[in-house]
Amino acid sequence: MKNLLKKILPSFLLDFYYFLWPLLGALFYGFPSKNLKVIGVTGTNGKTTVVELCSKILEEAGYKVASLSSIKFKIGKKEWKNTLKMTMPGRFKLQQFLNQAKKAGCQYVVLEVTSEGIKQQRHRLINFEVAVFTNLSPEHLEAHGSFEKYRQTKGKLFAKTKKIHIINADDPNANYFLKFPANKKITYSLKKESIMLQSMKLLGQFNIYNALAAIKVGLSQGIDLETCQRAIKKVEGIPGRLEKVISEPFQVWVDYAHTPDALEKVYQIFQQKRLICVLGACGGGRDKWKRPKLGEIAQKYCQKIILTNEDPYQEDPLKILEEIEKGISSSNYQKILDRRLAISQALNLANPGDLVIITGKGCEPWLCIGTKKIPWDDREVVKEEFEKLKEAKYESLGGS
Repeated sequence: MKNLLKKILPSFLLDFYYFLWPLLGALFYGFPSKNLKVIGVTGTNGKTTVVELCSKILEEAGYKVASLSSIKFKIGKKEWKNTLKMTMPGRFKLQQFLNQAKKAGCQYVVLEVTSEGIKQQRHRLINFEVAVFTNLSPEHLEAHGSFEKYRQTKGKLFAKTKKIHIINADDPNANYFLKFPANKKITYSLKKESIMLQSMKLLGQFNIYNALAAIKVGLSQGIDLETCQRAIKKVEGIPGRLEKVISEPFQVWVDYAHTPDALEKVYQIFQQKRLICVLGACGGGRDKWKRPKLGEIAQKYCQKIILTNEDPYQEDPLKILEEIEKGISSSNYQKILDRRLAISQALNLANPGDLVIITGKGCEPWLCIGTKKIPWDDREVVKEEFEKLKEAKYESLGGS
């Protein structure tokens, strides 16, 4: 139905159609965000982690918090997986979630705000207290038409949020987001920041940025720095975000990285290791431009590359891999469409001390091939294939 409307309706009518759903939802649930402090986190990368860290800080300060991200819904202590294959739910679901948070007695709601969600008006009629900008790099360019239009779409969250803006000053697009009026504008920067992060367990410079963004949110709400740091220190990891699944005899990590910028930053963390990388690219006509770039980055850092299905949707899966392949000029790669077999092969290639990194899906619960949604979790597949590998090795040594 939605795809048909996209084809037949002029843009202004399509915008009205999208706006109608949050309007009806807000009316039905009595504009629930009026009774909540809503924090919206947007950017290309890091949104989910910032949502998680913000929630932990607010909870450490004694508040009851609800949050919604690409990985889960959470209201107080109750949480459940986001299995919708979309970060910002459409129709009535977002307003319904806000109403549930209000009824549960939450004071804060932390939302991951996507460009697609903004484009489809899902942020409308939500009373945002704080807007957070993490970073910006090319993504969803086919959907938006250009990088500038993608940036403008992200900017709509800041145009709507009048109270507090929190912005990554080190991002080249910072000045664009700083131009929107707000009662208070707060920046964070690794180049100028005086806040010292003590004993943070999350790896990578990008996670330092994520932690700083969350701390600035906490400080903006009157939470002291000690409480913010205490909360950050307690976070062992974020599901599917640079998550270690196997430790010995080689390491296996799973990460959601699916943009060139995110992929390179993940590989850079482990560049002293011998890397065996499993990667693909999303289908459905999304961001075809990035496919050769992903191959180019993999070649730069990985000793062995296995190209495989990510979520091809209705696209030809083999053609997607061929487009990634265009960025690889060496012969250290192979194509295995079956994602399980690709993961199994990566484990078989690994020697003690090596590091296997599987990117693109993180903890996503589905593998979308054609019109089918196949239950999936990279982390569980890794564990299952690793057990098979151990059993095969045991049998080869004469085990009984």
